[in-house]
Amino acid sequence: MMSPLVETMLGATLSFETEVTRLRGGDMDAIATLMQRYQHRLYRYMLRMVRQPATAEDLFQQTWIRVMESAGSYDPRRSFERWLFAIAHNLAIDHLRRRQPESLDEELPSGETRVDATPSTAPDVLAQLLAEERSTFVAQAVAEMPATFREVLTLRFEEEMKLEEIAEVLALPLGMVKTRLHRALKSLQSVLRTKLETGKLS
Repeated sequence: MMSPLVETMLGATLSFETEVTRLRGGDMDAIATLMQRYQHRLYRYMLRMVRQPATAEDLFQQTWIRVMESAGSYDPRRSFERWLFAIAHNLAIDHLRRRQPESLDEELPSGETRVDATPSTAPDVLAQLLAEERSTFVAQAVAEMPATFREVLTLRFEEEMKLEEIAEVLALPLGMVKTRLHRALKSLQSVLRTKLETGKLS
């Protein structure tokens, strides 16, 4: 006999799979359940990316419109969550590129982005700070970073995605994701050190 907790978890999983199946079948009522499931995480991700609540809300709505439009082409063998965040990623990057044509995420002739072409140096003691990523001053430091860095840090440490999952969301090779995360951590460490030295932590 299953415990109440296991039954609840199993029921939630089956309910989620049912909603995704209904969505793929063209039942737009299923979108309400899926929106409720992901609304906080998806809005938080958008807010991290664009840093403006009104714009984040608009992109959040656009993401679900795109989900409804593309529901029929969703491959059930793929993680719905990664598919959803990939749609959100594309909309956010499109918005940032329209606003900032010289974005660090723009590709160079070599195929790399400006971020990926930046020289890399190894981070030193950041593990302890990462454990406090949700704290106010670290969140402020992340907010000051380029969008590509904010995004990879958000997906890794707030959404707790594995590197392979991030690679799927961003449509990047795993090696490039590792490099981008490495440089994002180094940049975050530098920003935090500057804040500590100048006493600008708040």
